[in-house]
Amino acid sequence: MDKIVGRKKEIALLHKVLASGEPEFVAVYGRRRVGKTFLIKEFFNNKFTFYFSGSENATMKMQLENFQIAFQNYFNMTIPTLKSWTIAFEMLRKEINRSRKRGRKVIFIDEMPWIASKGSNFIQAFEYWWNSYASSNPDILLIVCGSSTSWMIDKIIKNRGGLHNRITRQIALQPFSLKECEDFAIKQKLLLDRSQILDYYMILGGVPYYWKHLDKSNGLPQNIDNLFFTDSSTLKDEFTKIFNSLFKHSEKYIKLVIALGEIRKGLTRDEIVDWSNLADGGSITRMLEELEQCGFIRSYYAFGKKQRDKIFQLIDLFSLFYLNFIHNKNNNDEHFWTNNFRTATHNNWRGYAFEQVCLLHIPQIKNKLGISGVSTNYSSWRSVDENAKNTAQIDLVIDRNDAIINLCEMKYSKDEYTITKEYNELLRKRYAIFTNETKTRKTVHTTMITTYGMKHNTYLGNIQSEVNLDDLFVF
Repeated sequence: MDKIVGRKKEIALLHKVLASGEPEFVAVYGRRRVGKTFLIKEFFNNKFTFYFSGSENATMKMQLENFQIAFQNYFNMTIPTLKSWTIAFEMLRKEINRSRKRGRKVIFIDEMPWIASKGSNFIQAFEYWWNSYASSNPDILLIVCGSSTSWMIDKIIKNRGGLHNRITRQIALQPFSLKECEDFAIKQKLLLDRSQILDYYMILGGVPYYWKHLDKSNGLPQNIDNLFFTDSSTLKDEFTKIFNSLFKHSEKYIKLVIALGEIRKGLTRDEIVDWSNLADGGSITRMLEELEQCGFIRSYYAFGKKQRDKIFQLIDLFSLFYLNFIHNKNNNDEHFWTNNFRTATHNNWRGYAFEQVCLLHIPQIKNKLGISGVSTNYSSWRSVDENAKNTAQIDLVIDRNDAIINLCEMKYSKDEYTITKEYNELLRKRYAIFTNETKTRKTVHTTMITTYGMKHNTYLGNIQSEVNLDDLFVF
């Protein structure tokens, strides 16, 4: 387990199921490249009673052949050609029963959505095996895994048939936090300070596979050029591959993501239908739910609106970068990032990307504010006063149960952030409009979230609390 970075909650859960003394059925899911298989293999040191992984786009016959090969290797025996999944699982049952090994029998079935192709009857055979045998065997620890989060939730976790309520534990594996990326960089011997880690994070997000491709001999501009802008770039086509691996009819999901990428503040469901040109109907709602389950978007109600006008916002940093600089750009410059990463367009993107980083680290912000144990709701807020124009929009409002509201201003800079006279006036107006329109009786605080803290001047006294980049690296 020495190779595992972070994942403390997941490791604790795996220790718990390993020692429970009861049959366990664990579902592990999360987006492509997030490290699901790596976590399970490293935790168990690749020592499984049986391990089998599905193959992408393989026929049922090929999947069964691969199962047969894995079976023969693990149990050191030759078996006849498998004709069905029912026979395959019956063979597995018999061989587990023959085993003289005491204690846990760890069965790991990886990339399950690829195995359960249409007409294969895999789910039915698997369901029968679990219900008739494994669920009553206290030695069995079954782990199933898949990148297609929507499939895993629909077919396994929320199954309405024979697997209903059979899952005993689930792990929704998320991308790394900033701190976990820092620890990963240390493991990879990448000499990066926290400012550089933030810059990479705003492009790559917290997906370990992407970070693994950073070359420690190159600076950030060169690494990003190599990953995205050369003919042989590793991640040049990754955006499409992500959605193809997760969803059927992936082009529809991509349309939704593109629409949300164009309107940074987010869109309501009706607005999404207009922007994406997709037919209105229940499928839009389902696709939005699945994108949120996979961590690409978030949904929230604007402050004070709890029952209607839910807003959907793209928060996946990798997708935001791709849509800003690669999608439909027809760019042939292999040194694009090196030549342009300090332009006004890129600075504008950095400011917005930093806001999204903050939204992905709300527990760390709460920790800095000393309210980790306080129940909170967070949202955004936009003035309905047309005269306020663009001055009355707040992207992060933390509504606390201790009768305080934090209005958070998020600012990316390469040095200490200075509140000017003009910006101070803008903050004062936002504060006044917010308290007037919302009629809140709670105490309202202004919180500044910056990269390097605030420069002390006359206007700093109007800020009740500060959070900086180092605070986002906690945990």
